[in-house]
Amino acid sequence: MNNTDCIICLEHVDTRFGGQVIHHDLNLCVHRGEILALVGGSGSGKTTLLREMIGLQAPTAGCVTVDGQQLAQSDAYTQQCLRERCGVLFQGGALFSALNVFDNVALPLRELDLLDQSLIAQLVCHKLAMVGLDTAVAHRMPSELSGGMVKRVGLARALALEPEFLFLDEPTSGLDPVAGQQFVELIRQLHRELGFTVVLVTHDLDTMVDLADRIAVLADQHIVALGRLNEVIARDHPFVHDFFGGTRGQRALAAQEAR
Repeated sequence: MNNTDCIICLEHVDTRFGGQVIHHDLNLCVHRGEILALVGGSGSGKTTLLREMIGLQAPTAGCVTVDGQQLAQSDAYTQQCLRERCGVLFQGGALFSALNVFDNVALPLRELDLLDQSLIAQLVCHKLAMVGLDTAVAHRMPSELSGGMVKRVGLARALALEPEFLFLDEPTSGLDPVAGQQFVELIRQLHRELGFTVVLVTHDLDTMVDLADRIAVLADQHIVALGRLNEVIARDHPFVHDFFGGTRGQRALAAQEAR
């Protein structure tokens, strides 16, 4: 893969857990500044692939390159610097239940140990404002938040270090349709303003249509389809037929054309 726009590149990636093969000879290019949606069945290894892109997990074989840097050949310091360029919104928000909103968002900033507390406080308030939350929520505990607010706090924490790469794992799962659409619009606005590269794991067709520039379909241990929605739907593969087939796929295509 020699595409100069390929900011994250996976080449011939194999992933195994014991005797179980998760990925085999998987290739994928994520373009600089795009929103790439990654879809696949349960157990297909979508979240594992995210972890490999971030450098939290090494594939069994193959090469993962981020901004020209091969993760496997990088020392611990270089890998840590790359991770600091990444923001991650975990499925369900993954807030620390014993920490209030302020401390959850401040955590990545405090881990750097480079900023004084007054500057951290300013940055936390700024990040909360970016995701549409008033600073009045800063002292609430996660258990006191609605599902949509948990997602927004998780996103504020993911944005704390002003990342170049944003990884979203099922960002609208568990949200009602209104809250889900509001969260999608928030992500779209932030992407437009900040220009980061996004890799999005989702099973929700509406979220995919509203956000994704391209879609990568993970099945049979590798990427079986890659491209815009109409290109992916045209792919002759059983999982593609099942996932995008029938009225769901037609409705998604119509929504994309309406955009």
